[in-house]
Amino acid sequence: MQRQQHHISSSSADYSAFDFNARPSKRRGSYNCGRCGQPKKGHNCHLTTPTASSSPSAGTPTPSDSSAGVSASASANRPPRQPHYSHLRRALSFDNIDLSCDSPEPDAIIDETEDPDPITSGGLPAICLWEVLRRLPPAGLLAAAKVCKGWRDTTRRLWRAAEELRLRVPLRAQVGFVGSVLQKCPGLVRLSLRMESDVDATMLACIAFSCPNLECMEISTSDTAVNRITGDELGRFVADKRCLTSLKMEGCSNLGGFVLCSSSLSMLWLSDLYSLTKMVFNCPNLKEISLEFSRQENDITDLTAMADGLGRNCPRLQNIHIASLRLSHSVVLALTAASLRGLRMLSLVLGSEITDASVAAIASSYSKLELLDLSGSSISDSGIGMICNVFPNTLSRFLLALCPNITSSGIQFATAQLPLLELMDCGMSICDPNSQNLGSDEKSDFELQKAFNNKLHLMYQKLIIKHCRLKKLSLWGCSGLDALCLNCPELNDLNLNSCRNLRADTMLLQCPKLQSVHASGCQELLIDTIRSQVSNDFASLENQYPFKRSADGSKRVRVPQSLSQPPESDDYTKRRRVERWQCNVIVD
Repeated sequence: MQRQQHHISSSSADYSAFDFNARPSKRRGSYNCGRCGQPKKGHNCHLTTPTASSSPSAGTPTPSDSSAGVSASASANRPPRQPHYSHLRRALSFDNIDLSCDSPEPDAIIDETEDPDPITSGGLPAICLWEVLRRLPPAGLLAAAKVCKGWRDTTRRLWRAAEELRLRVPLRAQVGFVGSVLQKCPGLVRLSLRMESDVDATMLACIAFSCPNLECMEISTSDTAVNRITGDELGRFVADKRCLTSLKMEGCSNLGGFVLCSSSLSMLWLSDLYSLTKMVFNCPNLKEISLEFSRQENDITDLTAMADGLGRNCPRLQNIHIASLRLSHSVVLALTAASLRGLRMLSLVLGSEITDASVAAIASSYSKLELLDLSGSSISDSGIGMICNVFPNTLSRFLLALCPNITSSGIQFATAQLPLLELMDCGMSICDPNSQNLGSDEKSDFELQKAFNNKLHLMYQKLIIKHCRLKKLSLWGCSGLDALCLNCPELNDLNLNSCRNLRADTMLLQCPKLQSVHASGCQELLIDTIRSQVSNDFASLENQYPFKRSADGSKRVRVPQSLSQPPESDDYTKRRRVERWQCNVIVD
């Protein structure tokens, strides 16, 4: 029995001298018998479990009670501590962090005050490390993975959680580089590639294999890159990607012809198209399409057949943009023959054969247009009048750049009859043919000179615009303007580049919210006038002194501040103060 008590006292001494804060997290049970107190190894206890009636008194505890008392006292004296998590548990708790990192759950916040984990790099909380690394570009994220194991694990989770990726592919990069990056992002939804190297069908196959849930894809090319994707390869890619809703691609000069069939595609942008033998769009949910053709005269694309099929197979179209030198009145007729009642934006650019008859067809077919772009067409002021009569309550953006047959009278009429107008572009429409310098090797300038010489209107014209909602006005290249008067309280952007004949004494700007004026290529005196009119000094005199009638009531005179009644409060002064915006006059 003494041997047993000696064993108990030894154990009690050890436990009393033991630092409980340094004990390992895994606790093991007692190695002594709970009945007799002897070591359990090789021990067969013959004692029975004491009952409540045969239990000793509290003053003479048994060995088992002594051991239990030591443990209880230790637990009572031990300060509370947080549970120790293993590295695996840390990783699991980190995975529970909300990927948006906006409002993480409380149990996902890792406390590193006692036991900093390597995954947080020296005590930095995991949520902070996540927020820092998620703002790095792909190249920076790849470099951060080489710092330590914790950063590498965090970057892996970031790649897996990524839904949008914007990647620039260097000039000498191979498909393997793009594939290695895309394989890190199995949940990628939006992909944007800036290609500085050539792109072909192998790149499409890599994207299709690595991004099974891709919804939006954009491929832009630099001047040195060549897009070698053909129409058949693009058609197979669109047909295989059942989740694809948006496709934007530049440099599509090698398509040759294509057939696009997709029930999910809603946005399609293709640029640099050239000599397409066929264009078939079987996309019932397509809502926006943009087709830009190369500006070459030997283009053999049949736009009439394309417009006819587009109207029949894509009934939900809302936005249409087509830029081609082959646009004509027949193309407009084929497009208006379709029942596109939901069309909101129509942009037909560079169609010199589009006339007032085309405008009449557009006005009779679409009555809810919000944007109309007929830049480069041959419409006149009569066509502008038809547009104003049909769209007075819907049209908010009107673009008529490079239209040589319109005058300042038509522009003034449009601003007066379209109360919802917010954007107006009339660049290179009011031009002076005498200011065009012909060159020996400038055939396009010679043709433009002939078109301008056929104008029947006078060159030096005056433009007066008073509009309460107009925000952006572009008059770039209007060298035929002689005078300009603007009374637009909401105007914030004005483009007067290359308005060489605009005089300073006939310039008046009454636009208190004007933020930027582009005046490159204008006269120096005009630039100084613009700066003086948009400066704060121009508005400081307005409403400085109140007006009062003279004694006979014949006229209104300003009352000096010393004779006027002082304002009652600061709020009154704020109401009387004229609010001006900081305006930048951009010359270069």
